[in-house]
Parts: sequence; C-alpha cells; structure tokens
Amino acid sequence: MDILDEFDVNIIKELEKDGRIAFSTIATNLKISNTMVHQRINRLFEQGIITGIKPILNEKQIGYDWASFTGITLNKDSDSERIIAALKEIPEITECYFVTGSFTLYLKITAKNHEHMRKILYEKIDNIPGIAKTDSMVELGCAFKRNISL
Repeated sequence: MDILDEFDVNIIKELEKDGRIAFSTIATNLKISNTMVHQRINRLFEQGIITGIKPILNEKQIGYDWASFTGITLNKDSDSERIIAALKEIPEITECYFVTGSFTLYLKITAKNHEHMRKILYEKIDNIPGIAKTDSMVELGCAFKRNISL
C-alpha cells in the first residue's frame, strides 16, 4: 500500500505552490470537501510526511551574499553528538548532514560576505574541540532547489 494516495499528492502540490493557501481553496481547486482537506493535512502532519509550513527566505535579499558547502573531519566520530550541538549554536549554519567518504559531516553555511565567512570558519567552527579539519567550496549560485517529485 502506498503511503500517499492521489488526494494526498494533490493536496501537497497545492501547498507547495502557496503554503498560505486556505484549506477551503484547496478543497475547491481539487473538488473535494473542506473536511477531507483538513483531515488529510492533519494526518500528513501526524505521520511526519509534512514537517512544517514555513517561509523560504531569499538569503541574498536580506544581505547574505556568500554560501559554502563545508566538509568536516572529526578527530573521533564518537564526538559527533557534542560537535553537532556546538554547530547548532552557529546560526549561519543552515544545514548539517552525516556523510560517507572523506568527511563525517557536511554543512551549508550562509554568510554576508567573504570576511563574515572567514570568521565563521576560523573563529567559530575551527575552535570547536574535536574538529580535525574543514574543507569548503564556495557556492556560486543555486541552479535549482526543490522537493522530491510526487
């Protein structure tokens, strides 16, 4: 049995177009009842399929012109929980992933300019005990960003 049926997929697609859309408008657009929309969206939240509806910021419009993808190598992988807790305290780190290969963690860092990025890397991240090294690639622009296709 599929987790999402046709109604769920269409409701999600409506929310992706505009997260502020009224449930009644979704119901009208999909020719289903308002109650069904409410029940489906509540179930999608309860199942953890939809984890939130929040604004997507355009970082450049608010003065954050630089971004990097930064791999982190740890002295000991067993320190990862403590190091992740320290990384969470740095607001410019917007994403953190466990990865395989040369790194233990992979970060997305957003900064106002190259000097701000230098301070984040050298004064904040490099000073976290247990980080052996970092390796960064500067982001030159986003070609596209999207959810998984339903």
